[in-house]
Amino acid sequence: MHSSLAVTLDGLPLGLSAKKFWTRTKFKGTAALKKKISPTRVPIEEKESFRWLENMRQSIALFGDPARCIHVGDRKSDIYELFCTAHELGTHFLVRTCVDRLAGDGEHTIATEMNEEEISGLHEVEVRDAKGKPETVAVEIKYRRIQGLPRIGKQKRYPALDLTVLYAQEREEPKHRPRIDWKLISNLPVHAHDDAIEKLDWYAMRWKIETFHKILKSCCKAEEARLRTAERLVSSLLSSASWLGGCFV
Repeated sequence: MHSSLAVTLDGLPLGLSAKKFWTRTKFKGTAALKKKISPTRVPIEEKESFRWLENMRQSIALFGDPARCIHVGDRKSDIYELFCTAHELGTHFLVRTCVDRLAGDGEHTIATEMNEEEISGLHEVEVRDAKGKPETVAVEIKYRRIQGLPRIGKQKRYPALDLTVLYAQEREEPKHRPRIDWKLISNLPVHAHDDAIEKLDWYAMRWKIETFHKILKSCCKAEEARLRTAERLVSSLLSSASWLGGCFV
């Protein structure tokens, strides 16, 4: 089950805006397939990651106003096809990037341009260590409008896009927890330091769906269900999700 949780700018969860169910014909050995078939050569429509694009379309259809929607995702949603789909639909995205894509004239990458960018300022954020102890730390903010390019093998199919890249990084590596190193990419404009902080706050709301999934698995025991058919399992998941959505609100 791949689900999308709708949240207001004030952080109020409204419920699921999209959900996608699928089954795998093969559970073991999928990593070995990558040695035989390059994932970049497989059309997005044939990949499991296509669910990100489908959920974007479902959410837009539900709300009926693409321009007001901001689709927030983790590093698994760092998909160039998703960026192009958002551009085509007239909607917005804000995702954590894990790919250092080609930029500008195609002779350098996004990281190269960001290394040239000056720090716009500092921003304090609250984090927790492995024991849950809170701590306030300062991160350095960088942002730049960049022309992003797809992989060379996909440049005939997908266009270059004007994207905003936003970095929020701790200067030094802490001893007791991982260093904060957020690299975000979006089609939203960022003109000032305050705009960058706003986008960081929006991305931080993504943790609400992590909480949703954690409760679905631990409290609703979704992974422990032993039902005979996929249809019954889907029905059980939807019932739990609906109940949990009511508890969230």
